[in-house]
Amino acid sequence: MEKMTLSSVEVTSEFWQGYRDLIVQSVLPYQWSVMNDQAEIVIEGEPGGKPITSKNSHVVANLRIAQGLEEGRFSGYPFQDSDAYKWLEAAAYSFAYHPDDNLRKITDRLIDLIAGVQEDDGYLVTYFQIECPERKFKRLQQSHEHYTMGHYIEAGIAYYQATGNSKALTIATRMADCIDENFGLEAGKIDGADGHPEIEIALAKLYELTNEQKYLDLVRYFINRRGADPDFYAKQNLADGLQNDIIAGMGDFPPSYYQADGLPVNQEVLEGHAVRVVYLCAGMAHVARLTEDRELLSACDRFWTTIVTKRMYITGGVGSTNLGEAFTTDYDLPNDTVYAETCASVGMVFFAKQMLGNRVDSRYGDVIEKELFNGALSGMSLDGKHFFYVNPLEVDPEITKKNPSRKHALSRRAEWFGCACCPSNLARLITSVESYIYEVTKDTILIDQFIANKAEFSNGVAIEQVNHFPWGQAIQVTVVNPLEKPVKLGIRIPDWTNKGYKLTVNGKDVVGSVENGYLMLLLGEKETQLVIEFDLSVKLIQANHSVRYDIGKVAVQRGPLVYCTEQVDNPDSLWKYRLLLEGEQKSVHRPDLLGGVTVIEAEAALLVDHSEALYTEYQAPMTEKVTLNLIPYYAWANRAEGQMSVWQHVAIKG
Repeated sequence: MEKMTLSSVEVTSEFWQGYRDLIVQSVLPYQWSVMNDQAEIVIEGEPGGKPITSKNSHVVANLRIAQGLEEGRFSGYPFQDSDAYKWLEAAAYSFAYHPDDNLRKITDRLIDLIAGVQEDDGYLVTYFQIECPERKFKRLQQSHEHYTMGHYIEAGIAYYQATGNSKALTIATRMADCIDENFGLEAGKIDGADGHPEIEIALAKLYELTNEQKYLDLVRYFINRRGADPDFYAKQNLADGLQNDIIAGMGDFPPSYYQADGLPVNQEVLEGHAVRVVYLCAGMAHVARLTEDRELLSACDRFWTTIVTKRMYITGGVGSTNLGEAFTTDYDLPNDTVYAETCASVGMVFFAKQMLGNRVDSRYGDVIEKELFNGALSGMSLDGKHFFYVNPLEVDPEITKKNPSRKHALSRRAEWFGCACCPSNLARLITSVESYIYEVTKDTILIDQFIANKAEFSNGVAIEQVNHFPWGQAIQVTVVNPLEKPVKLGIRIPDWTNKGYKLTVNGKDVVGSVENGYLMLLLGEKETQLVIEFDLSVKLIQANHSVRYDIGKVAVQRGPLVYCTEQVDNPDSLWKYRLLLEGEQKSVHRPDLLGGVTVIEAEAALLVDHSEALYTEYQAPMTEKVTLNLIPYYAWANRAEGQMSVWQHVAIKG
């Protein structure tokens, strides 16, 4: 029997379609102008201490120089090409819901430009083509060659699927063939993997599209041989010249930073750079699904458990330190020196989606939802032209400006970055958000995300979701079943509901059974009307007591949204407020604020100093009763600059 698949999805959610329209109307044109060096902007240095490498993006110029259309030197990081590729992928996804002839002309010309740069053997990384062709594949720890070509392969697949442009796919397959010709265990090939995982994701996608076994074999090779020789990078660096770092300082990190200190399948925990970790995990989980490799899936389970239960911020952010943009250790989750790179949150969505493809478990959908509404979405301003690389949970602009250890945690989104991996990565996530709404198993349709939509499936079943999520609690689902047998439907019960819900089927109350976090229903009628309501009351969340930074504090959550305080709404220093645990927390929808949000007004106490002295003998605190105002975390830093905090100090009485 042919496996049921998802045929089409039209997003109708007011919340998400607003963002998707923003991508088309503002984000893609803005990013294209930046990459063509046409925008009058200020480029920030990478928020981790590295200086600005260029006053312009120079992405398109690098491609033109490599093709001989312009004269000049390469500018930017060695992976600069990938900014254009992720932008191209985002544009490809946007065509499904917003066809645009002018954009299509631009993207077709970009494909032609990329094809003209690609060498006869399929190689294409402009840094090496322009500056040092003799060093191709000779410093994989830092070169990002597979990473860069992997991002094009993903873009090429998306563009081919969206437009039928065969040239886009040919570029991708030629890249993959080039890598296959140069890497492996055979004589004359390089036995090693790129220092930044990404090609694993790309090759798995390419195999699914083409069914070419060599691409699956190649991605399995990269996963199974990564870290087989922990000294591989050191040997390459020595042969290439230790003084010849491609990215300054990258040679100082240990193999574990690159997940190359041993075979991943044998590791208990993957350490190092957070984006590298989650990209590798996403690729491993994808291959585990394609090959039913239980050992590989078991390793993914270990990595997932460590990240989600011990190393993830309540917003979904991962990566605790700016030194290497990396994980540190279990429960080390500082709020003001956090890194939580936007790309890492995007990567966690990829990882979770592939884990859900391996097994039905609501935990994966919970994380996708957490990232979509919090950790990833906070990376872009409401105007679509300013971006966070780092997503702090606590910030004070005065300290950020004057304390070097907190300089990376900006209090205002930047117009662009020298290392601009995040803006186009977030754009491609939002333009493809429909792919995360459903998961289809052999005989079951899972509603994984509550994003209003109209969907059709290969067996003729149609589903429509109508809701005002995340603000309203009622989710209406209409299922049209043309089959002669019942449809099995699963609805994720989110972790934030405390597993509570109210369900009616065709107007009658139904309890239903929950399996692996999904409410399972058999729907035999031609048309079934379901209404499910989740508890959207305000919840006060505490962290595990091993997270020392959050002792005596709570985070405020309503539905999937994590909330924060901003100084623009709470004029005193935020650390002086104490949310009253026994007080009222009231939800108020404000259509006039921040594009329309539900805010929370909480009863709180404000500390009042006994004197102006820096230190005094302890006295019982003096307070005055006030209202503490909170907004969704994703929407912070869109108004006046000021302090922000996710975690709130608490008091029992005012």
